[in-house]
Amino acid sequence: QVQLVESGGGLVQAGGSLRLSCAASGRTFGSYGVGWFRQAPGKEREFVATINNWSGSYTKYSDSVKGRFTISRDNAENTAYLQMNSLKPDDTALYYCAARVYGSSSIYARSYDYWGQGTQVTVSS
Repeated sequence: QVQLVESGGGLVQAGGSLRLSCAASGRTFGSYGVGWFRQAPGKEREFVATINNWSGSYTKYSDSVKGRFTISRDNAENTAYLQMNSLKPDDTALYYCAARVYGSSSIYARSYDYWGQGTQVTVSS
């Protein structure tokens, strides 16, 4: 069983930055693909970013965040990160991290085996 705990959300003005963290339990975090997803009120959960297992050399982003957000991982710390810059009001959502035990990165929520509880990001205009 893997437990994921997100942190780092909050209220920020448009143009500001936040760094989200996703702390994972377990000894084999490095073997998991990791994804970040978000869900705004009244909308479906959407893909934000993903990173492959082990080296983290492969990343992929949704078009809406490309160039502004950066996903990374520190396997020694069992933690994944989402650096969010140039935030916009449209980025307001509950942000979730997810871990994929079998397989590497994925843009599909159904591919992930474990999910955190989410951390709220609110961007004011």
